[in-house]
Amino acid sequence: MRIIAHAYAKINWALNITGLRSDGYHELDMLMQSIELGDDMVFEDAEALTLTVDGKPDPDQDRNLVIRAAKALMKHSGTKRGAAIALGKHVPVRAGLGGGSADCALTLRALNKLWGLNLSDEVLLALGASLGADVPFCLTGGLAHVRGIGERIEPLPEAPALPLVLVTPGGGLSTAEVFGLWDSGGYPPVDLNAVKLAEAVQHRDLAAVDALAKNALTAPALSLMPEIGETMKRLRALGGSAVFMTGSGSTVVTVFDDPVKAREIAEALPNAIFTRTISALPRI
Repeated sequence: MRIIAHAYAKINWALNITGLRSDGYHELDMLMQSIELGDDMVFEDAEALTLTVDGKPDPDQDRNLVIRAAKALMKHSGTKRGAAIALGKHVPVRAGLGGGSADCALTLRALNKLWGLNLSDEVLLALGASLGADVPFCLTGGLAHVRGIGERIEPLPEAPALPLVLVTPGGGLSTAEVFGLWDSGGYPPVDLNAVKLAEAVQHRDLAAVDALAKNALTAPALSLMPEIGETMKRLRALGGSAVFMTGSGSTVVTVFDDPVKAREIAEALPNAIFTRTISALPRI
């Protein structure tokens, strides 16, 4: 059996930090949405569990979220089956786009089918939460209000596809470093109204989106990488209707009214990516 599928990345329309738990995890309040951009993955039956990335064996397979997801399924189910997994990377790394989490989530769903495990969504979500904060959302997808440490997901009604231009300056940022700086730097939480922001996204009110799309991690990320601020100014000058940083950075998201203009700008800017939001993930 062979499964070919797409691991959809995500953006954070907004991200607020509402607390720090005793176990070191941050309590979050976020509005998240899936986007068309993603990695391509192929899963095939095999005697052993192997992973190639862009056609080459992964030199650090034990740390890769794809292998960790497969091993979590094996441990939970007791299966001894293997799989040959091929990953084609398109999502920038260290970018706040959840590429690794999307790969992990797709691995859970694909191997659940490939191996005939028939595990419920609830089980997959629990396994995903043990692997990473963004994995449960990447399993669910669409547009959602996400809270807690990423495990409390409230799916929201569908929203129109919005054209986006993504630019990841400076080669990306370490999520741990950005959160660590927020912890030590006294940065205040942002004033986030996720309900109003979701309504603005659903009604394509981009002026309201621009005003409401707030990210508590933007300030520490800017202190680590000033190029983020320069990129935001440049994209706004090019006519972006809403401009903000996603996740822990360093990707800057720009929303445009006109998809043709968005494509032209993405093609003209070095390392820019054109994509669109999506409201539901296809079933495997």
